[in-house]
Amino acid sequence: MKKVTCYAVVAVLALGLCFAGASIASDKGPADITLESTIDKAKKAKIAQFPHAKHQETLKCAECHHSKGADGKQVAYVEDQKIEKCESCHNKAAGMPKEVATFKDAAHANCKECHKAKDKALAKCTVCHPKK
Repeated sequence: MKKVTCYAVVAVLALGLCFAGASIASDKGPADITLESTIDKAKKAKIAQFPHAKHQETLKCAECHHSKGADGKQVAYVEDQKIEKCESCHNKAAGMPKEVATFKDAAHANCKECHKAKDKALAKCTVCHPKK
């Protein structure tokens, strides 16, 4: 009887670890994110509310996320890579091309163009920058 109980406990623990590992591996980040530049602050900062989970329903991670190589060039997203803050590269001191030189520029280039392509109404400022 003790042997059966011992095997049952081990099986339950093993299953628990499997499910815990699966939930850690499937961590897709927060459901909602408040985007705000902390490096290149605007005189009148406009915070953006980003429904991350909603975007994950229709987009793949690689459609928005990437990293950069040692040469400073963009490197495509790979599954489970560490996601850095956009402005760690997209800031005035980093020397990026003008259209993506700041966090705001990169977000507008990526997000706004995608929103325009899906529905022009989604490209209005108040979609991401709600009035207080």
